[in-house]
Amino acid sequence: MTIRVVIVEDQTIVRQGLRSLLGLSGDIEIAGEAADGEEAIGVIEAAKPDVVLLDLRMPKLDGVGVLKRLRGRFPTLILTTFDDDANLFDAVRAGAKGWLLKDVSLERLTGAIRTLAAGGTCIEPVITERIVRALGESNVAFDSAELPEPLTDREKTILRLLAGGYSNKEISELLNISDGTVKNHISNLLAKLGVRDRTRAVLKAIDLGVI
Repeated sequence: MTIRVVIVEDQTIVRQGLRSLLGLSGDIEIAGEAADGEEAIGVIEAAKPDVVLLDLRMPKLDGVGVLKRLRGRFPTLILTTFDDDANLFDAVRAGAKGWLLKDVSLERLTGAIRTLAAGGTCIEPVITERIVRALGESNVAFDSAELPEPLTDREKTILRLLAGGYSNKEISELLNISDGTVKNHISNLLAKLGVRDRTRAVLKAIDLGVI
């Protein structure tokens, strides 16, 4: 299956580099490009990509603004070089499904794109630490301050692995349980935490001091 990607990046040389590198993958097709946030909205709406690669700092409309306008309709992977923790945190709250540093390897980037296209999330641990710091410094809280039902030890273990960026398959191999069991645990986690995806589950668990 071909994965259609839109690249949103204001630096021309970075955008061209991403296009050239991703073209080597064989299963990724560049469905569109945009150099600013306002242009990105039109390109994404027209192309309806499987994944959006999104820079945070752009002219006219920044990455968080783009995410808010898209309202979670297209899986979005943040690519960043900036120590802009507050914006990263806002991007996750606005619906980003993953984040990577721009110096990431091609293998890691294409793997993240495939993960998002398949409905997963991609969490880079080094950036997770920055978001956690922003969470601690932020006055923004999740809707619920406590868990209506406590997490089991196994659920906490899986949460920690999710925070480390492990996939369902990797978790199943590490814990010696089936993929289906992992999916069931994650579904229970989302329900208990009152969130709709893995990224928010990790952030809320950190906010509550669960992990």
